[in-house]
Amino acid sequence: MSTTPGTTETFSGKRRQESPEADSLRMGCGWSRGTTGKPWILIETTQGDSHPGSIHLGDLAEFVEKGVLAADGAPAHYACTDICDGIAQGTAGMDYSLPSREVMTMACEMHANAGHADGAVFLSGCDKSLPAHLIAMLRINRPAIVVPGGVMDSGPEGFTLEGVGTMYAKKRRGELNDTDYEFLRSNACPSSGSCAFFGTAATMQMLSEAMGLAQPSTALIPAHLNALKDSARSAGTRVLELISEDLRPRDIFTQETLENALIVHAATGGSTNALIHLAAMAQEAGLDFSYEKVNEINRRVPFILNLKPSGRFNCNMIWYAGGIHRILWELRGFLNLNTKSVTGLTLGENLEILDRTGHFQQMPGYLANYGATVKDLIRPVSEPLAPTGSIRVLFGNLAPEGAVVKVSAWLKDQNDTAEKKIYAARVFDTQQVALEAIFAGKINPGDAIIIRYEGPAASGMPEQFYVTEAIASNPILATSTALITDGRFSGATRGPALGHVCPEAARGGPIAVVEEGDEIEIDLNACSLNIIGVKATNHPNSVGENTGTKASSVDDIAQILQMRLDEWVAPRPKYNQGLLGIYTRCALPVHEGGGLSTL
Repeated sequence: MSTTPGTTETFSGKRRQESPEADSLRMGCGWSRGTTGKPWILIETTQGDSHPGSIHLGDLAEFVEKGVLAADGAPAHYACTDICDGIAQGTAGMDYSLPSREVMTMACEMHANAGHADGAVFLSGCDKSLPAHLIAMLRINRPAIVVPGGVMDSGPEGFTLEGVGTMYAKKRRGELNDTDYEFLRSNACPSSGSCAFFGTAATMQMLSEAMGLAQPSTALIPAHLNALKDSARSAGTRVLELISEDLRPRDIFTQETLENALIVHAATGGSTNALIHLAAMAQEAGLDFSYEKVNEINRRVPFILNLKPSGRFNCNMIWYAGGIHRILWELRGFLNLNTKSVTGLTLGENLEILDRTGHFQQMPGYLANYGATVKDLIRPVSEPLAPTGSIRVLFGNLAPEGAVVKVSAWLKDQNDTAEKKIYAARVFDTQQVALEAIFAGKINPGDAIIIRYEGPAASGMPEQFYVTEAIASNPILATSTALITDGRFSGATRGPALGHVCPEAARGGPIAVVEEGDEIEIDLNACSLNIIGVKATNHPNSVGENTGTKASSVDDIAQILQMRLDEWVAPRPKYNQGLLGIYTRCALPVHEGGGLSTL
């Protein structure tokens, strides 16, 4: 039965009345006169040769089209491909990564609004494309579904892309020969789909389903399975029903949904980048997002997911364990089960159906192929990997507005958060210089590597992945140093890495005036990050010049930091033109999502 409303009742119908050329141009694309009166469905993908996570999406979009046609809709294909964080990693190209999210979001907005779409199906699966599509759904706010693009296979012995950074660091240290290095590098990405470690792409696929914006059991499907095609076809059919039901993304993404997402993120050790994207979604939808809420949730939600980089397994196995809803089933005592989803049912109702139909019992049969069980991957909340969540947000005189750390990827024993750790600052204004210092043996136990001018307003907020891998792959540095930056990290990051320091250096945050040798205290239990000792030179209470005396009282340190800030001069902008010129001038702070200010 057709779900087609009357011609002037739809968004496209009203626009067609205003634009008599619209039908002519659609028919020039192969539509019939009868097709133009049906609901217009935008099929938006990031199809392109940009990376394995997008290269297959054009083929997948054909299955969405089949679903749309079966439901008597009029499909139209649009695309804005993404860049690959892995290809850009460690180069100036990485400065484009977070800004690219804004470009794709605006492209979707443009395609939907100028193309008169009544509804949309978004196909994406990687670090910035899926967040862009989720933000675009909320901005457009017409019936829509996300189809996550699936996950690639693992390489030899479970090797995945994030291991290349580790192998590179070992090669630089003379611990790995060229032949083995090239073999692993050549086989790290053996198929299409997003990377098989639990990084940003996998985290955002998971959260899109957990938030009800993707259909149940459609996130992190191994990309080679027919189930991925079925999910695409089903989305094409379902979006026509959403139009009839007038169920819109902002009806689904509510304050309770956002809290559910933060709970799932805490329990799974998801990428810290997800906090940026969730903040941006909240900004778009007019919801409240706060780091205080993140900490409150992480104090009460256990950590239960055993996936790399925080755990043992690759994320291409999670669908075999019952998928994201199997995680939600385990967490159901913590979640708001009355939130809506694109199925038209609540989260609780979706879970009940999957349980009643045997989904959770049948799917783990796949795990037998790997000699694994559901409990190996998803621990019961009564037997968690750790009693508290995977994330801490630290505050203090070095990060008045917060700094984010994934403790699940740092501490072997996540209960080991009570010990205060004190470090001596080693200050770098770029990650490249810091990386060379590490490889040159110039970083010692007890050092805190400060990398600044890498925030949104400075350089677009690139990831610092190769620095974190150089530290984490070194047994001595991994247990005796820390990295603190106003930049961000790859979802693959492990080890002692604190990022998202805010205010950032380029906007006059305290990190801009940290000096060599300043004493920095990290207290994970108290969620604090403070400078506790500074050179007292030029302070009224100092004894002579360059005495090396340390000021350690809170008041003295506050005075010295303020003196430094009063004398601080902002560096010349790194970018003045083009996309990065616009982004660095207009970017919101990271705790507000790092989007573009419209003020």
